[in-house]
Amino acid sequence: MSHTLIIGAGPAGLTAAYELSKLGYASTILEADNQVGGLSRTVVYNGYRFDIGGHRFFSKVALINQLWQEILGDEFLVRPRLSRIHYRNHYFDYPLKPMNALAGLGPVEALLVGLSYAKAKFLPSREESNFEQWVSNRFGYRLYEIFFKTYTEKVWGIPCSEISADWAAQRIKNLSLTEALRNALFKDGRSQGGEVITTLIEQFHYPEFGPGMMWERCAELVARRGTETTQGVRVERIRHRLGRVECVYGRTPEGRVLEFGGDHFISSMPVRALINALDPPPPDEVVRAANALRYRDYLTVVLIVKRENVFPDNWIYIHSPEVKLGRIQNYKNWSPSMVPDATRTSLGLEYFLWDQDEEWTWSHERLVERGMRDCEQIRMIERNEVEDGTVVRMEKAYPVYDQEYQNHLATIRQYLAGIDNLQLIGRNGQHRYNNQDHSMLTGVFAARNIAGANYDVWSVNVDQEYHEEGGTKDVSTMERAVPAAVRPAEAEAVLTPERLVEAAFARIDPVALGAAFGTIAGLLVFLATAGLLVQGGVLVGRTLGLLGYYLWGYSVSWTGAWVGLIEGGLGGFTFGYVVATLRNWGVGAYAWLLKRRAEAEASRDLLDKV
Repeated sequence: MSHTLIIGAGPAGLTAAYELSKLGYASTILEADNQVGGLSRTVVYNGYRFDIGGHRFFSKVALINQLWQEILGDEFLVRPRLSRIHYRNHYFDYPLKPMNALAGLGPVEALLVGLSYAKAKFLPSREESNFEQWVSNRFGYRLYEIFFKTYTEKVWGIPCSEISADWAAQRIKNLSLTEALRNALFKDGRSQGGEVITTLIEQFHYPEFGPGMMWERCAELVARRGTETTQGVRVERIRHRLGRVECVYGRTPEGRVLEFGGDHFISSMPVRALINALDPPPPDEVVRAANALRYRDYLTVVLIVKRENVFPDNWIYIHSPEVKLGRIQNYKNWSPSMVPDATRTSLGLEYFLWDQDEEWTWSHERLVERGMRDCEQIRMIERNEVEDGTVVRMEKAYPVYDQEYQNHLATIRQYLAGIDNLQLIGRNGQHRYNNQDHSMLTGVFAARNIAGANYDVWSVNVDQEYHEEGGTKDVSTMERAVPAAVRPAEAEAVLTPERLVEAAFARIDPVALGAAFGTIAGLLVFLATAGLLVQGGVLVGRTLGLLGYYLWGYSVSWTGAWVGLIEGGLGGFTFGYVVATLRNWGVGAYAWLLKRRAEAEASRDLLDKV
């Protein structure tokens, strides 16, 4: 019976070991840290438990849901989701809700948002290579600037114009301003086509004692089946010859070097570290590509607060630019069992850094002080409410999707395709910003390949918007084997004439355009009326009063201002809806004519060849 060596005891590596054990295959896991779970671990401090970033357990892959239930059973809780955005000392519901956003932004800013959205629909950026272009085309630049730009640049530490659009397509997924409006009205978390939008999920599963509970239990289960998990061994050298890995060398904290052999090797260690560990080393261009891959580091400042309830959310996004703090987790709202004392609240203040940043080397005391100061500045808590605190650092937490990462990764993959008993899985193993369900699925595929299957592990989430495909997915729908050498540019769909028209003239959503026009029209009438009333005079708004012929009940008065807001909004919505519908119909008709013409020409060409 063959033996498999697995590098990394995170969700991907442990799932691979779990699947191998079910298939009757032996394995050994090497973990550099002294705790399993990777980024999905749970850290305990004086009885308080906390995540490294907050981990919802939600998947459309039926197999992954089944695995979670197998591993944890009744200790897998269903929890409500509540998250908001903190910006300029206001709290905005997230997902965005129009009336809530309007109240927080005010009428003038709401008007500018509407105008910006209308511009994005009529004059979108024709290129969508970066995050800024991708989001602005769907929300308008103004809304992007308020609700996406500041937070995103905190997380990644680079301008949004340098972040690949792949990240937006994968993480923000199918959400648009239209879907946010529709969700606010109907609250079903589904898009117009009926598929679940994961950004809008209002419930999720969560282990009673944190996500680490899942992976600690998984490690126990595979241990009973003969799998050994060796912690505290950092892989430093991977010896290979003639297209196969022969053995792996790891170093213990005491400095001892240990050798581990195997027939198959599965790695979830960062791609950059893997390439630099290969012996003999790869060609220079492969090493350069690996060293060009970047990772964002992360630390959590945990504050124990002497208050039973601080806020009702699971987490809050901090978009306020005056603090470097990016997000705040409220662990007891993920599960009451995360805190030992119900009269206390534990908050996780998340800072996204490079390991070269000065804050990365600050002492715990200085970081806790920084956390308290930031919380005071955004009016979250008072300093004297904090009775204790600690810090946890995580290196290489997030693989960076910059403009060049795909080219670097393609170079690396092409080289690694020549090592036939090595498979790369997981977030860092594939340099993909996957959720843990996709990382787990790569582990399942790798394990089944060892048992004789032929899955392409890299095909998991290869489609940018995989999450938005409708319904719960059985693993069989993802078993399409995509050749590993195929790059995204080589897999593009054929551009037919009608697709070219659709690409040049993207469809305008009538509901979204109607909402933008309605907001603008209603606010213009309201602000114009209010402005005249504030100015006063003998005859106030004689010209504007003519609107009474078109808006029932309107007059230049405060009552009329509200009438104008409502009826002007309805009129603007109707106008925008009709304009978008007629425009879409015209583009569709033109595409149909092009298609008929192309079919006719193709028929003539075919007859000529008979």
